[in-house]
Amino acid sequence: MPPRLQPPPASGTGRPRAAVLPLALLLSLALQGVAAAPAGAGEPEDSLRRRDPELPRGLLEQAARAALHFVNFRAGSPSSLRVLADVLEGRARVNPKKECQVDLVFTTDCYNPEEGEERLGKCSARVFFRNQKPRPAINVTCTRLIEKNKRQQEDYLLYKHMKQLKTPLDVVSIPDSHGHIDPSLRPIWDLAFLGGSYVMWEKTTQFLHYYMAQLSSVNQWKTNDDAIDFDYTVLLHEFSTQEIIPCRIHLVWYPGKPLKVKYHCQELQTPEEASGTEEGSAVAPTELNNF
Repeated sequence: MPPRLQPPPASGTGRPRAAVLPLALLLSLALQGVAAAPAGAGEPEDSLRRRDPELPRGLLEQAARAALHFVNFRAGSPSSLRVLADVLEGRARVNPKKECQVDLVFTTDCYNPEEGEERLGKCSARVFFRNQKPRPAINVTCTRLIEKNKRQQEDYLLYKHMKQLKTPLDVVSIPDSHGHIDPSLRPIWDLAFLGGSYVMWEKTTQFLHYYMAQLSSVNQWKTNDDAIDFDYTVLLHEFSTQEIIPCRIHLVWYPGKPLKVKYHCQELQTPEEASGTEEGSAVAPTELNNF
């Protein structure tokens, strides 16, 4: 017996209507999206991922972290250390040599925020990754910096505190095994982080970034001259390899003067040595202009 043929649905009922409703809804949403976009708005904030899905995930954050390491080092002030808060927008271009230029805007928080303190500022940066080579070229401009007088006052108070510390310092590790930093040791950690910022910037590549996990030892602490002469070892956590890399760092710091840093890191492959000062150039052969 042949199957019975179903009569066509009545107009406005049955399955065809189920197909029309989503189409109308999609059209409505598309029109709303066009209306919501302001005139001349340009590309969306996530245009990097939409334009080139093959670019490494987290590239904007990678560039922002590198720029912040550079900012902290060049500032040379333990009182004005910054950390990344959020990436607002950015885009990237890759040339035939696989070199990547990232233009981005991000916000920062104070490294040691006081209660009730607002977000410290906004930065615009251009970061140039030379393929897989370390030490990206960076040009960065930040607004809402901590007031100069306040920074100088806090740095000088910290400097006086450090001058009064006993020599040699009886420090095993900061933070301790529970992740706690004793308030009396916070100035030492901040100064170590300041020097570590230079090392982390120098070692950063397009695919590797670093986090200072621990100050493992203080090898030497001199205050014979006006400057603080600090020789110490830190453990850097390398992402994404998850390796822990010990680096011995030597820095000379005096409030208001350029920070001087030298370091040597012990790695599984080839040991690296580098030195630098606040006055050292961080601009690639390609010219990077201010925003």
